[in-house]
Amino acid sequence: MTKLPQRPSSSAEDPSRALLQQFYISEEQSLYLMRHEDAERIRQWVQLCQDQLRTLGFRNVYFIGKGAYGFVFGAQEADNSRRSHQGTANATAQVSTLAPHQAYVFKFSRINLPQAVQDRLEEEAWMQARIEHPNIPKVIEFTRIQRQSVLITQKAQGLDLDRYILRHGPLSPRLVVKIALQLIDLLRALRHHRNDNGEPTPLVHGDIKPSNIVFDSEQEQIQLVDWGSSVFAQEDHQGLPVGPTQMTRVSEHAHQTNAKLGDVYFIGEEQLNGYPSSPRFDEQGFAATLYAIASGQTCRYGYEAIPATALGLPRPFAEGLQQLLSGSPIERQQAGDQLLRSGPLMEHWVMLDLPNPPLKPQIPIWHYDGDPEIETVVYSSRLSFLRQGQADPAVLAYVGDVELEKYYKNFMDGMGPTERALMAAVSRLGRYPIVGGLAIRWSEEQLLIDSSLNLHDSTLKLPFIHAVNTLVTLARALHHEGVFKCCMFDAKVTRHLHRDDEQSPFTPPKDWHIPYTMASIAPADDDQSRHHSYFEDGDDPDELLQLPHSILNKIAQLNEIRHTGLIIFEVLPTHLKLHSHYVLLDASRETAFATLLNDIVQAIPDIQGLGVSGFMKMPYKNTRYFTKQTRLPDHFYPRNPKAMEPSRSQD
Repeated sequence: MTKLPQRPSSSAEDPSRALLQQFYISEEQSLYLMRHEDAERIRQWVQLCQDQLRTLGFRNVYFIGKGAYGFVFGAQEADNSRRSHQGTANATAQVSTLAPHQAYVFKFSRINLPQAVQDRLEEEAWMQARIEHPNIPKVIEFTRIQRQSVLITQKAQGLDLDRYILRHGPLSPRLVVKIALQLIDLLRALRHHRNDNGEPTPLVHGDIKPSNIVFDSEQEQIQLVDWGSSVFAQEDHQGLPVGPTQMTRVSEHAHQTNAKLGDVYFIGEEQLNGYPSSPRFDEQGFAATLYAIASGQTCRYGYEAIPATALGLPRPFAEGLQQLLSGSPIERQQAGDQLLRSGPLMEHWVMLDLPNPPLKPQIPIWHYDGDPEIETVVYSSRLSFLRQGQADPAVLAYVGDVELEKYYKNFMDGMGPTERALMAAVSRLGRYPIVGGLAIRWSEEQLLIDSSLNLHDSTLKLPFIHAVNTLVTLARALHHEGVFKCCMFDAKVTRHLHRDDEQSPFTPPKDWHIPYTMASIAPADDDQSRHHSYFEDGDDPDELLQLPHSILNKIAQLNEIRHTGLIIFEVLPTHLKLHSHYVLLDASRETAFATLLNDIVQAIPDIQGLGVSGFMKMPYKNTRYFTKQTRLPDHFYPRNPKAMEPSRSQD
């Protein structure tokens, strides 16, 4: 997980990966968790791309994001100076369509990837240009700058829906339906696409999800971006072969799919399991996306505990979404056809933004304007009680995508849908500037949650409360007995140590220390709370790293001092990461507290073995108790929304 420009190695190639597979780490690894050399390589690569764009005459260049295959930037065309640089830049395409001051998006392929993978960007450009639609950004050109492939498109106005609901919480039923209508029109256009000869050639986007839908909140319009998984459909929506796939299949299992993987948080079972590509794939992404933005989640898998019929949506629409997510293959097809047919009717629905009931956190949340630039990382356990079975490794043997190991093997292998949704909900907390931890315990009749959640940006209070309440709802729906724990820390304060080989000790420099802060207001309650192992109290087989007694003894002594926080040791063959977050609650014990932290640093050379181990401590006992709840009850949009509006006399 270090050298991002390269294809991830398997566990057989890197023995440390077999250990780290016990953990789920936030899917977008922070630069602050990488080796210095690897992080610096990425920073230099980003800077190089930005410099190239400035050299070509663009202004206001900024970094948008990175993925498995490349980097994405935004910029504006300042003048026509770009053409004068094309000779030195070795561009292969002439530019005649760029307009001054127009905003564009530039997608750079990772130059270190195999050429076959880099060629995907040219395929993406060609596919995206096949269809003209108001909800698809226009392709300006595909070009090469030196050995670097670059795709240039119009910039979609607004913010992608994933980040939008992160900042604002779930969308109102009215907005969900309005976005659904635009997606329905787009899906119909893809389903009925024809080539220049008038022959049916349905297209499949293959990766419809909130982060690939840019939302203009002022105009309430969307743009579907990132066509890197798009293909020509091998079958139409009726399951009949189209185009070059019209050939005799030797057997049901002998066909070859041209489908690309897409994001497994949102794609359906057929696409995941390698069926022939079909417009039905996008119906699944459509349903999963609408469900996610209506429920404020980051995946499709919460539909059993939090069904679409519980989200306040119009009844026929909600029931269609739920059937698309959870029905049998025939039921899913029927629901997809019905929703696409219902577009003209839905356009006449009268929908208003109804007032929301007050939102109260189901577990304590501390929020204040601290450091909003915290880069939160979530480490969480994946214990055996979260597993419902073992996936057949042959199912995904055909997949060669860079993201496969990260998304599937390390995250969802063997989990049921609600377990997957819970893991995604825990990961989503890491998208907020928070530090702290959670300990969730299931008994036969109850759910118990100990927590310490500290939000460092009060403007995000309401969407964060919703994200936390969603996690609680999903946890209540699980019928297990066991413990799940997670730690949230700021990656920027992670300390790194390196050694030449696995036989040498990790030796901290003399000025090395573990940071801590003093609480401005400490809880009055002096009740002692247990220190918690990162995964379990006491020995835990999933931790793998056995800390030496010289460190364990000091952590036990720390537990006698009133504080809150965590410490995690992550040991790779030649790289040690020390993640920590400590807040001292008793100012009179600061000298003893600082001494114990220094003693832990001095004992680091005693660490042997590989893996992860750590401890977290809650500030005081504040356990919350919940009854089990399999699913939320149905809740639909009212037939007469005007009757639900508050009267003027109440304003």
